[in-house]
Amino acid sequence: MTITATPAPADDTAFFGHPRGLYVCFATELWERFSFYGMKYLLLLYLTKYHLFSDANGLEVLGGYAALVYAMPVIGGLLADRYLGMRKSVVFGGLLLVLGHLGMAFEGEQARLVGDTVVRDDRALQVFYFSLALIVVGVGFLKPNISTIVGRLYAIDDPRRDAGFTIFYMGINLGALTATLVCGYLGVTYGWGYGFGVAGIGMLFGLVTFLHGQKHLRGYAEPPVPERLQERVLPSLNKEWAIYLGAGGGVVAAWQMLQFHGAVGVLLNVLAIIVLLGLAWFIAYRCQPVERSRMLVLVALTICSVVFWSLFEQSAASMTLYADRVMDRTVFGINFTASQFGFFNSFFIFMLAPVFAWLWTAMGRRGIEPSTPVKFGLGVGFAGLGFGALVAGAASPNEAGLVIGYWMVLAYLLHTAGELCLSPVGLSAVTKLSVPGVVGVMMGAWFLATAYSQHVAAQLSKLAALDLQAGVGDVATALATYTELFTTLFYVGIGVAVVQFLLAPLLKKMMHGIH
Repeated sequence: MTITATPAPADDTAFFGHPRGLYVCFATELWERFSFYGMKYLLLLYLTKYHLFSDANGLEVLGGYAALVYAMPVIGGLLADRYLGMRKSVVFGGLLLVLGHLGMAFEGEQARLVGDTVVRDDRALQVFYFSLALIVVGVGFLKPNISTIVGRLYAIDDPRRDAGFTIFYMGINLGALTATLVCGYLGVTYGWGYGFGVAGIGMLFGLVTFLHGQKHLRGYAEPPVPERLQERVLPSLNKEWAIYLGAGGGVVAAWQMLQFHGAVGVLLNVLAIIVLLGLAWFIAYRCQPVERSRMLVLVALTICSVVFWSLFEQSAASMTLYADRVMDRTVFGINFTASQFGFFNSFFIFMLAPVFAWLWTAMGRRGIEPSTPVKFGLGVGFAGLGFGALVAGAASPNEAGLVIGYWMVLAYLLHTAGELCLSPVGLSAVTKLSVPGVVGVMMGAWFLATAYSQHVAAQLSKLAALDLQAGVGDVATALATYTELFTTLFYVGIGVAVVQFLLAPLLKKMMHGIH
């Protein structure tokens, strides 16, 4: 039989006037994001400083991992919708995440130079790669489904719905904000294992919270057709366990791909070509004129988003190495570690999100709210300006030749402003501009484009890759290398923004009334 569920009644107001289930989702996602961001900004520093990876090799690992993390939810969401249901998917994903993050705490022996040869602890590196693979698959099962549960907590006409999502997303940013401060400090100050270990403990808290609070989900996270999970694939294997075993195979595949540098990039390039060719055929032969026009706008916006996220995701890549090597990290009287600067993104989201929400509403009442293409242009433009701030800072270093940390804070402020222009309208544009029959496919293509941007971000960072196994070396030379990269990214951001602004009137016309 099919499971049916009823949204939480309006009198279920135990969590700040919202259903109890919202607290379960809020806390679970808070701790999941705590674990994710807690290790994200440590990852590249850990590889280059502890295992003595070259910048290029470390960036390949970071880019491959980040790309897979953003791609896997497409599969995890599909499996939950058709078979597992959201509760089972979140529990399974949470278990994988706990194991993966705790596995990251195993450091092994620090790499060392013997003559011109780097001697590394291969056993520890295999544990590291396997742990990353567990995290990749775990995020795929948990991330898309916890958000879906929030949507089902409310009836369509429940006036608390939008506020509920706002509270949920505040949990995401609260987890990211605290993680970058706590894990970033512990990992650099006391040992990498402490930073990664605390991230794992945070995920364990999240899983326990979800398991304890399942009773408040009121049945709407259960499998859509429970009997389907018991159908036999083999005489001794049902579909549910076949999915779990298949996920195990996915872990093994990711484990291998992450350590063979370039494998993820090749896969993404092949997928990008297939998706683009498929879209070109569909738009040319299966769309009516108005549908074709809107789909072309969506393709243009997707390409623009790839540019934005490729610039924005320098934060855990080139910008973290920059902060570590050529920057005076004392700001506001506090000596930050390089991995803690990611805190400013979440901080500025807390500060600016209400401002942007008020601004768009006020401009909308006056009929002057920017169109979606203009908002995308603003997003990319702000990202470019962020790198302009770092270029300006490099022109006036302090007495020690280091860039003053306030320039990095300004860069994060501008990047966050760009994120708030582009990110909230992205998924909305997909649902509104897609042909109704392929909304799910286009949503998957959007997430794959985001995954591809993680790969592109790593390749861009490699333009400033340094092989500094014996130390930073000449700070002035390193600063010049990073400044050359950031100058290029500044021009890319501003150039794409100008093109987007010029095309905006045409794109708006091609949207045929969709706002």
